[in-house]
Parts: sequence; structure tokens; C-alpha cells
Amino acid sequence: MNKLNFIRSELDKLAAYTPHPGGKVTTAWDRLDTNESPYDLPKELKEKLAWIYENQLENNRYPDGSHGELKEAIAEYVNESANLNQGINSENISVGNGSDELIRSLLIATCLGGNGSILVANPTFSMYEIIAQTLGIPVVSIQRDETDFSLDLAAAQKAIEQTKNPPIRVVFVVHPNSPTANILKAKEIKWLQNLSQDILVVIDEAYFEFSQTSLVEEREKQPNWVILRTFSKAFRLATHRVGYAIAHSELITALEKIRLPYNLPSFSQTAALFALKHRHLLLPSTTETIQERERIINTLTQNSNLKIWPSAANFIYLRLTTDSIELNQLSAALKTAGTLVRHTGGGIRITVGSPPENTRTIQRIEQILTQLGLTH
Repeated sequence: MNKLNFIRSELDKLAAYTPHPGGKVTTAWDRLDTNESPYDLPKELKEKLAWIYENQLENNRYPDGSHGELKEAIAEYVNESANLNQGINSENISVGNGSDELIRSLLIATCLGGNGSILVANPTFSMYEIIAQTLGIPVVSIQRDETDFSLDLAAAQKAIEQTKNPPIRVVFVVHPNSPTANILKAKEIKWLQNLSQDILVVIDEAYFEFSQTSLVEEREKQPNWVILRTFSKAFRLATHRVGYAIAHSELITALEKIRLPYNLPSFSQTAALFALKHRHLLLPSTTETIQERERIINTLTQNSNLKIWPSAANFIYLRLTTDSIELNQLSAALKTAGTLVRHTGGGIRITVGSPPENTRTIQRIEQILTQLGLTH
């Protein structure tokens, strides 16, 4: 077969992102590998959404390309959750088809055309590096401290000072980090605050509703910061792919220039508005998730073969303390037993599911380790 020479050669080095390499995922598994909520929308809310779809949405019309109503509702929610007294308005909000689209737009706005490179601290969310690579943007990686997964600030500062062609224009951090679930420490926040205003700081708060720790109040003092959030986790709307950015109005204007027209379908906008309106029914489930998270950690920590870190998110992160088994063996055995987990960054990330899912996963881990002769 002839090679298509018009395709950029560097794409040969990349692989397509496949969330489930093993094939189609069904409800036969406990799906604890993608940090989704274990709960669908309540039946009565799904019925109301279905009624809106049937009676109010026009399938022959394009979506609201300005996202005006949704932006206003998001701004209200952000202000309410941070006690900002209207500090955020719709001019500070950009809405994307998932946070991934916003990440891509931010990179196009800052680094494309040889204008900059990005800095990431691994292990972290893989899409920062993946999206940058697809755009031909250089990625500078540093490693995190293996004891608590905090940023290696000396290495980060050295990377910024020594990376010249092109210079680092964007620093990505997750708060709390995925897959390791740790929030930014005071010294890390101070370092970010002291970075040059010529560097964009992207703070991904996808798990804010579980950590209840945000840096959104820093936005006015730090115009070079952007906060990313999503409806895919606590709001239970992963299927609708709605993410949003909170930033200085000038940066939002740039993002609006870059995003594709009608980027978010009408039903996704409707679902996000609906979820915000009914957040008093949806968000209380985060309390159960946090309780279940602590139950999993407290139970599994009793097994000396496992090292588990504290978590401020809706997932836990663990590694093995023994050489008798490899992580890929454990994750494969869990899949065979019925639990999907994510093997990433030198550890295993397990989403906190429903209480029955969590109980089964705990039992499966213990059974697998016992079968391998690895007792408590």
C-alpha cells in the first residue's frame, strides 16, 4: 500500500488514544477505570430531559453557538461555590466539548507555530502531552516526588530557565492530580504565583466537587491563570462532554476565536443547564463517594503488599510493595474477575464506585493477592 506522503511524518510516532484497548466495555464489568460517577441521573430527571428533547429541541437547527445561557449559569455556580459575590461573569467563561477541546484551544492560542513548549509533571493527566504532540508542540517533562507526588520545584524551575527554543509558555497542573489524587501544596501554589506573566498556568480542577479545594479566587490576582472544570464527574454528565474554562476575559476572547462554531450540541448544553439547576439533587452524592473512598483506603491499607496514598478525588492510587507480582498482572486479574481499573504512571488508579462495586473490588484484590500467596 502506498504511503500517504501528505500526512505529517511525526504522527507515525503517535498512537491513537483508546480508552479500552480490550474492546467494548459492558455493564458486565464494574467500570472503575475512567473516574466517572457510578450513578446515572435520577430517573425523574432523565424523564424531564427526555421531555425537553422531544418537545423543545429542534434537531434541524444548530445549537446556541454563543453558549450564553450556559455561561451565565456556570458563572453563578462558580461564584456560589467560591463565595465570590459575582466575581466571575460570563465574560470569564468558555465552554468546550469536554476539557480536552479547551486544552487544545489553549495550546493553539499559546504555543502553535513554534511559539512555545509546555511543561508537565508526571505522572499526570496524559491528554496534555498527547494533544501537544498532535499539534507538533514540544513537551518538557519532569517527575514528581515519589513520596507524595508533589512537584519537583527545583526541576520545574530549571526546566523553565533552560528551555529556550521554544520557551515554555504553558505549565499544566491538576488540583487534585490524576492519577495520584493529591492537591497542590502551599509551596507549589506559591511557585505558580511567582511564575512570569508570560507563562500561562493551567490548573485543572476536574475533581473540585470532591476536593472542595479551588484556586479560582486567585484569578483576579493572576491573569495568567486559567481554571478548567468539567460536568463529567460529580455532575454525572460524562456522556455529554461538557467542560469549561474560567479565566481573564482577554484569554476567554482568544479561546472564543479559536473554538469551532457550534462546538457543543444543543442536548449537551441543555443537560448541563439542567444539572446546574438541579445540583441540589446531584451533588450530595459526592458525600457518599468520599465516605466510600475512605472505606476503600482504610480496608486496603491493612494489606502490607499495597501502598495507598491519601486522596482528595473520586479515585484512589496504589502501588505494590512486593516484587512477587507486577501491576499489569494485578490489573489483568482484576479485569478477569470483573473490575476494570487503570494501570498508569507506575501504579493503579481505581475509581470509587457504588458501595457494592467497591465491596466487590476490595474482595477481588484480596482474593487475587491471597491466591498469589501474598497475605496481610
